[in-house]
Amino acid sequence: MSTPLWSALVRFAASDPLRMAMPGHKGREIPGFPRGLAELDATEHPPTGNLYEGGNVIEEAELEWAKFWGADSCLFLTGGSTQGIHTMLMLSDSETILVDRVSHRSIHTGFALLGKEPVWLPRPWLSGPGVTGPIVPGQVEELLQIHPECKAVCITSPTYYGVLSNVQAISAVCHRYGAKLLVDGAHGAHLFLLGENAYMGADLVTVSTHKTLAAPGQSALLFGQGISMDALRNASQIFATSSPSYPMMAALDLLRPWLEQEGKSAYRRTAEAVQTLRSCYPSLTEQDAPLDPTRLTLCVKDGYQVEQGLQRQNIWPEMADSGHVVLILTGSDRAEDIARLEEGLSALHLQGEKRIASSLSVPPMPCQRCTPRDALFSPRESVHLADALGRIAAQQLAPYPPGVPVAAPGEVIDEKVLAYLAQVGYNKSDIIVLKERK
Repeated sequence: MSTPLWSALVRFAASDPLRMAMPGHKGREIPGFPRGLAELDATEHPPTGNLYEGGNVIEEAELEWAKFWGADSCLFLTGGSTQGIHTMLMLSDSETILVDRVSHRSIHTGFALLGKEPVWLPRPWLSGPGVTGPIVPGQVEELLQIHPECKAVCITSPTYYGVLSNVQAISAVCHRYGAKLLVDGAHGAHLFLLGENAYMGADLVTVSTHKTLAAPGQSALLFGQGISMDALRNASQIFATSSPSYPMMAALDLLRPWLEQEGKSAYRRTAEAVQTLRSCYPSLTEQDAPLDPTRLTLCVKDGYQVEQGLQRQNIWPEMADSGHVVLILTGSDRAEDIARLEEGLSALHLQGEKRIASSLSVPPMPCQRCTPRDALFSPRESVHLADALGRIAAQQLAPYPPGVPVAAPGEVIDEKVLAYLAQVGYNKSDIIVLKERK
């Protein structure tokens, strides 16, 4: 199997180079790290390539990923999906963007850095499990008709809880109105292995390989359809380090052949195991909404209590809130790992337990008083939550549940916001607001 970057680094290390350049360990040993890692950690030389220049072994490795994924272009990211999201926003060619209300904080920082303005795209509320549902394509169309200035739409799929939106249908709407579709697929790097066609039609998609694939932390990929390699590189380097990690990029190069050979069968086994777990334990299911087949979201009376019960058994979930526990399963989970998880859930007497209906409702949509850029870069101060009435949020207030911003940067903290924060049991006494009232 072709591994252009990995092979080049191995050849370079085997040539016994005299390294009079970065990194400072000179390819010998990093104290406390496994032997052999340092010799593959290089910098930009003709044999090792340059991430931000074309025509080298790194671009060869990226194009192998693009072909595997079915995209026109691909960029290795060593700054996680945050780097990819900022790059997508840079390439959106629109000052105003229709943006999913269920968005990662990097969306807000990207808007602030680039001076862009959001038009919020709300999601339906699934009252039973107490999470947001998939984006409705018809609502996207309605808002694009009202806001023709939006020449880009940015959505999240899947959500943290695993809910998938119909990207193909949404992209068709976007393209009818001359808008690009940008997708934060941070939690969906594995979906193409399951035949989901989860991102068909999207113009730009960023995925966190480290979240659901066998890749090191902070590694990610950005895919473009109708977007050139040069465009990806030029936009990304504005937000990225000029010293990207070669071991991280080499790991991405080496991951792809494994996925080509074993990935589909491994993730299908995991999906089958998750389907069984969902039928045995109180969970978010396909009857609620289209879901990531490998994400297990438990719907329980007290998520924190269940999380602590699992942790006492040395089982560590991804996240818990008052009514949910999120567990990320991947193709790296073995049969014995699944069995151990099932034993841990059974020990908490969750098997066969009925799902508790959520009492939450969708958060209110506050009034936006200033732009995200003004909110994040203006003088700010910390105030007690009880004293925040009428103040402008200087950061995202998005407690779990519901994982939706109750107030986004630049929005007014009004009575409805405070009432909702009290309803979800928001336990931070102080919040960050603009120092000056606008």
